[in-house]
Amino acid sequence: MTAAQPVPRPGLRVRAMTADDRARWDAFVEASPEATFCHRAGWQRVIERAFGHPTWFLMAEAEARVCGVLPLARVKSLLFGDALISLPFCVYGGIVAADDEAARALDAAAQDLADDLGVGHLEYRNRRPFHDDWPRKSQYVTFRRAIDPDPEVNLKAIPRKQRAMVRKGMEAGLDVSVDRDTRALHWAYARSVHRLGTPVFARRYFDILCEEFGDDCDVLTLRHDGQIISSVLSFYFRDEVLPYYGGGTDAARGLYANDYMYWALMEHARERGYRTFDYGRSKIDTGSYRFKKHWGFEPEPLHYECRLVRSTQLPDNSPLNPKFQLFIAAWQRMPLALANLIGPRIVRNLG
Repeated sequence: MTAAQPVPRPGLRVRAMTADDRARWDAFVEASPEATFCHRAGWQRVIERAFGHPTWFLMAEAEARVCGVLPLARVKSLLFGDALISLPFCVYGGIVAADDEAARALDAAAQDLADDLGVGHLEYRNRRPFHDDWPRKSQYVTFRRAIDPDPEVNLKAIPRKQRAMVRKGMEAGLDVSVDRDTRALHWAYARSVHRLGTPVFARRYFDILCEEFGDDCDVLTLRHDGQIISSVLSFYFRDEVLPYYGGGTDAARGLYANDYMYWALMEHARERGYRTFDYGRSKIDTGSYRFKKHWGFEPEPLHYECRLVRSTQLPDNSPLNPKFQLFIAAWQRMPLALANLIGPRIVRNLG
């Protein structure tokens, strides 16, 4: 006896989102438990305006109702390859659907698009597995934990050694401001990534994020004697706060500013009623990975699943790749002003 095949839903179709669909798209994302901030419609304008990459924000609908979404953008360069990704410059992505039929329809449309474009590979950045049979980038994890309404509970949840650093930061005379000052953010972020040997984003990208996401995006900055010490741009989604781009100056370490900055953000979010702290993506066994582990957060694997289209293997654009070590060392020695000028032209193709 064969299993019954699912009956196709009348009128189910997949098409590209238009400007008139944005509110309906976001209403579906807001109501879908599996959706993330990275599924919001605003990322289409952000990616197109900041980087110039073509996008296809696919939506499944039936009977005039949205029943699934899949945001996609193509990042193509001679140096880093050619990929159709859900979603570049985002920690999360992939298919969000009300049911399996809508998910299959979106998946089929994305694979057809990848074939038609002739990209190297198609990539879904999932929090949950979807294609177990696809090659996977397995080096990424995320860190998430509940924010308790009681600040003492949150402080005690931080392991003793790291908690001591937070307390030292509290005592260091750091001033906290929350606004949309991307100048302060870029000042601190550029110095931080330069020390790591990583190209920096243009400040314009941060401006576009703040413009697009409005009250759901802000910048928390620490200053000492009026000088910028560290800064972080965060997103807010449902009951979650997501610190996304952050960095500190050379003075940050001695003032324990990085530890205090994230504590100050957690407190800011708690006071606003947010109940989940999403510490974001890290590569396993890197400095940021260990930093978050020291805060008592446990890593959750991310499922970055890829279908090879024209490529025979996945490109490894990670800074941990040995072939990039000479580039990283040279970048660290480059004058900061020059790195800030060249960096945005490179990082736009990393996705």
